[in-house]
Formats: sequence, structure tokens, C-alpha cells
Amino acid sequence: MVEEAREQKKVDRRSVDRIEQQNKMRRERDKDREQVKGIFRFYEVPGGNLSFVLKLHKEDEVEKYSMNDGEIYTVPLGVAKHLNKNGWYPVHSFKQNESGAPSSIIGKKVQRFGFQSLEFVDLEEFNPGNDIITVTST
Repeated sequence: MVEEAREQKKVDRRSVDRIEQQNKMRRERDKDREQVKGIFRFYEVPGGNLSFVLKLHKEDEVEKYSMNDGEIYTVPLGVAKHLNKNGWYPVHSFKQNESGAPSSIIGKKVQRFGFQSLEFVDLEEFNPGNDIITVTST
């Protein structure tokens, strides 16, 4: 009888955790669908065009996007996050450790493209002619 109660608790806890996880995923999906307005920046090819396809969640359809550098777009928040988080490549550097063996490290990330939100920026104050400034610490 005690073992049956333990098994019942395990099953109930798993089902509750599964329901909580499904609710969390649904909230994330709904948040990723909220529309945001911003400027697409193509740092790698100024003035260029970037085309890509994206499917953020299992239930979503594959969508195609084509964006030109410096233009204003209204896109889902998930697309904006994708552009800001996944558009980089690593720059590797090499150094020797204490024993003299060479090792490689990722020195920095180079941003290829990004999405600058205009939700809290006034369009009259925004100057699209500004150059990108990269700050590095030594």
C-alpha cells in the first residue's frame, strides 16, 4: 500500500511537472509572437540584404524573412532575439599554457548582424549614419 502511494506521488509529480513545462513553453511561444519594431543592421555587408528561414517552435510554420541593412521592420520578438543572439562567429587565438603546449581559445565574438529595437527610441533622435563602435577590454 505504501509503495502504491509512492508510485502515485511520482506519477502525479511528473504529470504536474509536464503540465507546468507545457504552460511555460506556451507562454514563451506567445511572448515570442509579440510584434516589435526595429532596425535591421547587417554589420558584415553594409547596405546588403540577408534572407533566412526560421522556425522557432515546434508548432510554428517555417517562415522566410528578407531584410535590408538600415531598414525598419516589425517582426515577432523571437525573430529579433534570433538575429541578436545567433548572428556571430568566433575569432580564435592561440597561446601556450604553463607546460608549453599550444591551446586555442575563443578571443572574441564578431557580430554579423543584429536587430536594434525602436520600442524605446524616438525616430527623430535616431541617427542611422553612426558607425559601430566595438569596445574591448584588455
